[in-house]
Amino acid sequence: MQPILEVYNLSKCFQIRSTNTPRYLSLRDSLRNLLFNPKKKSEYLWALREVSFEAKPGERIAIIGKNGAGKSTLLKILSRISPPTNGKAIIRGRLASLLEVGTGFHPELTGRENILFNGSILGLKRAEIKQRFDAIVDFSGVGSFLETPLKFYSSGMQMRLAFAVAAFLEPEILFLDEVLAVGDAEFQKKSLQKMNEVAQSGRTILFVSHNMTAVRQLCSRGMVLEKGKIKFDGDIGKAVDYYLGEIKQNSAAIWVNNIEKPTKVFLEKIIISDAFGFQKTEFLSSEEIKIEFYTNAFENVSQFTIGFDLYRHGVLLSRSRQIDSIPKPKVLTGEKNIFACKIPAWFLHEGTYCIRPFLAIHFVEYLSNVHEHVELSIEVQLDASRSTLHGNLNQKTQPGLIFPMFEWSVI
Repeated sequence: MQPILEVYNLSKCFQIRSTNTPRYLSLRDSLRNLLFNPKKKSEYLWALREVSFEAKPGERIAIIGKNGAGKSTLLKILSRISPPTNGKAIIRGRLASLLEVGTGFHPELTGRENILFNGSILGLKRAEIKQRFDAIVDFSGVGSFLETPLKFYSSGMQMRLAFAVAAFLEPEILFLDEVLAVGDAEFQKKSLQKMNEVAQSGRTILFVSHNMTAVRQLCSRGMVLEKGKIKFDGDIGKAVDYYLGEIKQNSAAIWVNNIEKPTKVFLEKIIISDAFGFQKTEFLSSEEIKIEFYTNAFENVSQFTIGFDLYRHGVLLSRSRQIDSIPKPKVLTGEKNIFACKIPAWFLHEGTYCIRPFLAIHFVEYLSNVHEHVELSIEVQLDASRSTLHGNLNQKTQPGLIFPMFEWSVI
């Protein structure tokens, strides 16, 4: 059987612009730089490196990897949005891409007009679009806003409409990039069911997601990307295990500061453990997570704060600081101090989280003077039944962020 998608040595290189270089130069400035300034070496980033693979008709392939691995870049090249630096891709069949919210939609057009517009782009006749129109509207759930311009839709409404158009207009190849990251739980369930129907009808799907549960349920084959290269290509179960294994290798229950010349106040060590003090990075739904921050100082510091940001899929979920629960934190007086925070089990649902601790001096709102920022990766395993984010929240929050009232203490 002839592959519906063939990729040969696909590479993509980006030139990194220096922050000191003005974005726009006049002719005079360009000539002056050419004559009098020494030529600087350009920095380049290879987002993809010689990626090659084939996809057969009806195959469901998951593309997984860490943020920055090249997953979205690959789909943009295959969708003809971005040209490759080297290599080529052969696509046999009609293609539909759903890469991000609003891609291929016009904000000034209504929902109805955007459905017709996207169908025309996919090469369908008006009669074919009208035949599927009611099913698209019913699935997306935006029937009441069909005559409203898209710019007034929420991001979730835009994603639901875009997914419905891509799924119901029946392309031979469907590219999906984190389509489940925006919708609510009910729509995610509907989307998975619809993607299963699409795959069983013989169409090819390339699915990018950090949701390993959805990946296992939908796909039969997985490709793990790392720094622009394919590190694993095979059975989806083995691909997920390979990916999670890489995360575990880069995750540690103890982080030690290796800075040779630390500043006057610094994070010396961070320990992650359960309520009984056992150090680990994998937790069950019945376990709380305890984070201990060991600080040290060479000088007296009267104004400071310890805290951490909690990320999932590269999205900032919440921020916790010891000043939220300790009105007058203990002042560093040249001695070692230990601050501890407990994350209750009910706060997180299943998945992989990234904890980024910080220490800020002369703290002002929104961390304008972060003194030190450390990145730790923690894998949290919880039951699906505990999938609600709730709790006692601080109302004085930065818009879009949750400031949970975790229990902080000084040891």
